[in-house]
Amino acid sequence: MLDVALDALLDTLKMLPFLFVLYVLIELLEHRTRVGVPSRALSGKAAPLIGGATGLIPLCGFSVMAGKLFERGLITLGTLLAVFIATNDEALLVLALAELSWQRKLLSIGVILVVKLVLAAAAGYLADFLFRGRAVAAPLPAPAHEHEHGHEHDHDHGHAHGHDHENEEFHVCEHKHEGAWTLYFLSPLLHALQVAAAILVVNFAFGTLFFLVGEERVVGFLEGAGYWFQPLVAVLVGLVPNCASSVVLAETYAVGGLTLASCLAGLVANTGLGILVLFQNAKAWKRNLAVLGALTALGIAVGYAGNAFMLLF
Repeated sequence: MLDVALDALLDTLKMLPFLFVLYVLIELLEHRTRVGVPSRALSGKAAPLIGGATGLIPLCGFSVMAGKLFERGLITLGTLLAVFIATNDEALLVLALAELSWQRKLLSIGVILVVKLVLAAAAGYLADFLFRGRAVAAPLPAPAHEHEHGHEHDHDHGHAHGHDHENEEFHVCEHKHEGAWTLYFLSPLLHALQVAAAILVVNFAFGTLFFLVGEERVVGFLEGAGYWFQPLVAVLVGLVPNCASSVVLAETYAVGGLTLASCLAGLVANTGLGILVLFQNAKAWKRNLAVLGALTALGIAVGYAGNAFMLLF
């Protein structure tokens, strides 16, 4: 159990820098700094494709970042789905280090990357098209500190003010604010620590579950699922909101217990810890279940389609 606690702590600490940077980014976006101009790409036409490409990076922090950005209205539903679908966590690293021939490694990793990117982009653009009235990111709020700088302007004269504010909308105020340290460091750090604490609890809970059940039993369960039941079982494992689920799927495929299509089915449904971010908003439970259902259905469809293709050819 000590190993479980240490693993949970280490996995959470790896997430902390991502969370801190995320909340700093959110503050910069919401206060219309210079970062706000290029950040329009987060909700632009290329956003689902960019989100899918980002999700392919084998790190478990990007799905959490996507969930938080979506909750703040800074990315679209399509971009969120693209990141979730493309997320692999450590699965690619497991395959790269597995005892497989280099030809099979390249083929497996290549198929996973290409299929997931195509699916992520397609699902993302489709979601934005179907729900464009509700999925578009909310407009950025007006700056909380707009013109509250504490410096004096003389407005007693009848002539117009000499400053042109038209070009100041997305610029950082050059004056030093007393609250800047709190706004861009202490507040993001506090939010990051709060989310990290919740992630630590989840990591420990599912780590304990895998410890009690035994990874060998999970692998054996997957191996014994049968050719046509593998996608269903793999998706169920992939839905476990923990990095360990993607590792188990990759390891089971590497030892021959899963077909590549079944492994891919579980990885499509897997979002790491990202789905937990959505379910923290209990008021949007219908939306959260819809996202979870879409990922589940897509994973199952991919698994069965892939297995059918392999059987035929």
